[in-house]
Amino acid sequence: MTAGLRPGTYVAMTDIPRLWSRQSTSPARPGPSVADVSDTDAVTRIREICLTLPEVTEKPFGGHSAPSFRVRDKLFVMTSEDGGSMTFKGAPGVQEALVAAEPERFFVPAYVGSKGWVGARLDVAHDWDEIAELIRDSYRMVAPRRLAALADEERSGAGS
Repeated sequence: MTAGLRPGTYVAMTDIPRLWSRQSTSPARPGPSVADVSDTDAVTRIREICLTLPEVTEKPFGGHSAPSFRVRDKLFVMTSEDGGSMTFKGAPGVQEALVAAEPERFFVPAYVGSKGWVGARLDVAHDWDEIAELIRDSYRMVAPRRLAALADEERSGAGS
């Protein structure tokens, strides 16, 4: 759901292009640290984290309207239509470890869970530094090596 709109809110068809025109095609830019991310809803935080990564675009998946994030048109984060969860690509073993350790926060999502994707409930308390690192790991798994290395360089440069 777009920030500021609640489920069931009427949106005129003429407003849709304005509401969903957020797409970043600019090169990587230094973004706020996760600690600096505003205390807003979870989808907005996810958006802020994702859009700091090199060449990320926000583009809904399939016929859905929920924000999804891609690098070179490869998905690495999807949010649910109701904004209550997100899914991200996990390295081998990550899904099992997270779900076993904290089933109240993480789950095996339908359809993509068998491919190692991890679901995170957004209606519970999260360590946003951990979520940001999981998002960055998902990005690194699908991004071309050059972009993944660039993201790592920017991260280490921002931390010094």
